[in-house]
Amino acid sequence: MSPIPGSGLAKGLAVTLRTMTKKTVTAQYPDAQPELPPRTRGVIGLFEENCTVCMLCARECPDWCIYIDSHKETVPPAAPGGRERSRNVLDRFAIDFALCMYCGICIEVCPFDALFWSPEFEYAETDIHELTHERDKLREWMWTVPAPPALDPASEEPKELTAARKSAEKLAASQPDRSTPATPATPAAPAAPVGTSAPAEEPADPGKQTEPVKPSAQAGKQTGPEKPSAQAGKPSAQPEKPTPPAPSAQPDPADPREGES
Repeated sequence: MSPIPGSGLAKGLAVTLRTMTKKTVTAQYPDAQPELPPRTRGVIGLFEENCTVCMLCARECPDWCIYIDSHKETVPPAAPGGRERSRNVLDRFAIDFALCMYCGICIEVCPFDALFWSPEFEYAETDIHELTHERDKLREWMWTVPAPPALDPASEEPKELTAARKSAEKLAASQPDRSTPATPATPAAPAAPVGTSAPAEEPADPGKQTEPVKPSAQAGKQTGPEKPSAQAGKPSAQPEKPTPPAPSAQPDPADPREGES
C-alpha cells in the first residue's frame, strides 16, 4: 500500500505541537555546569609516578599526537656486590589535543596505569598551538579523575588478587610460627649417689620463673646400712704359697756312717 501523500509532514507537525506545550529547559552554561556521566571522555590525565617510558602509548596512537622524551640513569646496586641497573627517566610527556580523536587506545594499552580519562572539558584555547599540553597540565587533570566504580559483589575475584593471596598463604605456611617461641624444657638434675654430697645449688634468678622440683622416687625410700662391696672382702692380690721348710741336720739312725763320724 502506498503511503498517503503528506503523511510525513503531518507526523512532523504532530511532534512540533507536542513539544510546543512543554516547558523549555535551557542549560545556563557557563553559569551552571552540565551534569556529565562519571566516565566522560573529557581529557587525558597523566599519573607520572607510574610511567616507565615504555613508549607503548606513543606507538599505538593512530594520530601520533603523544610526544615523549627521556634519558637513562644508572642506579647503584641495592646490596654490596650487586650489579648496577639502568632506568628510564621521563623528561617530557605532551599530548596535542588538536590532533587527538579521543579513541582511548593509549589508556587501554598502558600496562602500568599511568593514563586516565578525566571529565574535565574546559580547555579551549584561542591559538591551536596552545592545545599541546605538557605533563604539568596533564598532572593537574589527574586529580579530577573520578574513582572507579565499585566491583560487583557477585563477580569473580581478579586473577591478580588470587595469585597474590595464594603466594602470601604459601609463604606463611612455609615459615614457622615465630610469634610464640617454645620454651625449652629444663633437664632434671641427676640424683646424687648414696653416700656422696650433692653439689651446691646455684642462686635463683629473681627474674626467672622456676618450676617446683618434684620429689624423686628414690627420696621416699629408706636406705639401710651400706652393704660391703664384693670387692671389699677379696684380697687385692693372691697370697704367696708357703715354701717348705729346709731339712734339718739331725743324724739319721738308719745310716751306719753317722756313728763312725
